[in-house]
Amino acid sequence: MEALAATGTGAGTADGAAEGAAEPDGWADLPGDTALSIRIPEANPLVRAGFPAHVTVLYPFLNESRFTASTHRDLAEIFAAHAPFTLTFREFGRYPGVLYLPPAPDTPVRALTRSLTTRWPEAVPYRGIFTPPPAPHLTLANHEGPATYEAAYDTLETALAPALPIVSHVDTVHLIVTDGAGKGWRDLTTYRLGGGAAGAL
Repeated sequence: MEALAATGTGAGTADGAAEGAAEPDGWADLPGDTALSIRIPEANPLVRAGFPAHVTVLYPFLNESRFTASTHRDLAEIFAAHAPFTLTFREFGRYPGVLYLPPAPDTPVRALTRSLTTRWPEAVPYRGIFTPPPAPHLTLANHEGPATYEAAYDTLETALAPALPIVSHVDTVHLIVTDGAGKGWRDLTTYRLGGGAAGAL
């Protein structure tokens, strides 16, 4: 997941979810780290961060070495209990160094996270670095430093604004895994909201 830069309020740059190298003020992705993520393909043309458009549900989740058949069954049951939903992205938001889109509503994403952390309380969002954790968001850019991001993202917002709003119907959640910091992420499987067939392992 991308790293988040801490701020005085506990918010940070971030996840853009998930497929970036560690930042000096963040953390390193560890081999076998997993995450649960919602893909937003409609936003892919807007993303400048080097990974697919997504909203992170939970990062990190359990290490891949801990997965069993019952883990996948439990995940499938949790996601089957949540109905599909629609997210709309109408405006921009910023953390230091990060330009993002907040989803509306964000309550369905928060509900998924809550169900997962209730079942697996050891899976603490963002390793507990941020209190409270960052709100659900779709990272567009996270490459600018503190001296340049405000002006750079003013320009980027102006360029991207005509593409908003973006509306995306969400009916699946992706389980992804990494081999370590800077090595990218790959799909393990997909879970369907509201039941139905899941993707292959």
